[in-house]
Amino acid sequence: MPEGLVAVIIFVCLSTASLGSLLIYRRLPSHHREDETLEVLRMMANIFVVMTSLVLGLMINSAKNTLESVDRNVHVLAAGLIVLDRSLQHYGSDADAARQGLLAYAQRAAHTIHHDDTMIADRESEKQLDAVAARLKALKPQDAEQRAVLQNAQLQFDRLVELRWLIVGQSRGTIPASLVVMVVAWLLLVFASYGCRAPGNALVVGSFLTASLLLAGAIYLILDMDRPFSGPVRVSADPLLRAVAEMQQ
Repeated sequence: MPEGLVAVIIFVCLSTASLGSLLIYRRLPSHHREDETLEVLRMMANIFVVMTSLVLGLMINSAKNTLESVDRNVHVLAAGLIVLDRSLQHYGSDADAARQGLLAYAQRAAHTIHHDDTMIADRESEKQLDAVAARLKALKPQDAEQRAVLQNAQLQFDRLVELRWLIVGQSRGTIPASLVVMVVAWLLLVFASYGCRAPGNALVVGSFLTASLLLAGAIYLILDMDRPFSGPVRVSADPLLRAVAEMQQ
C-alpha cells in the first residue's frame, strides 16, 4: 500500500477516535463517567503511550539504517562501475563493447533511481548486465597482462552483480505492516482516552486534528525512509550520474 494512503488512513482513524470519544462521552451512562473509571482509562493509555514511543523510536532507527545502507551501497556500486570501466579501458579496444554495455547499464540505473523505483525489479537492467557478462566471456586475451586484467575485471563484475542484488533486497524495507497496524491501534486507544471528558471547544478539536496530522506525517516519513527509492526521502542518483560522467570520458 502506498505510504501516502497509509498516512491518510491513520489521520482519519486518529481524528475519528479522538473526536468520536469527545462526542460520545457525554452520552454515556453516569457510571461510565465516574472519576475512577476515567483514572483507569488514563493509566492504561499511559502504558500504551510509553510502548508507542519505544516502538516508534525503533521504527525510525530501522528506517534510517535501511536508507543509509542502501545509499552507501549505491555509492559503492558507482565506484565499482568506474573501477571496472577503467580496467576494461586498460584491457584495450577489444573490450569497448563491454564498456558500452556497462555505460548503458549505469545510465539506466541512474535514470531509474532518479525518476522512480523500477531499479528494484528492472528486468531491462538485468538483461544489460547479462549482456556485459557475455561480452566479457567472449574476450580472448592475447598475453599474460590482458589475461590478468580480464580475470580481475570478471571478479569486479561479479561483485557489482552481487551488490546490485543486495540493493534490490534492501529496497523494500524492513518494517512489517503488522507492526504499523499495532502501533496505530495503540494510538487509537490513546487518542480515544484523551477525548473522554475533554471540553468540546475549537481549541481542543484543533489540537486533536493537528496531533493526528503530525503523527500521520511522522509515520509516513518513517515508511518513506524504509523504501529508499520512492517518495520525498530517497536515495540520490548523484553517485551514479557522476559515474556515468567518468565513464564517458
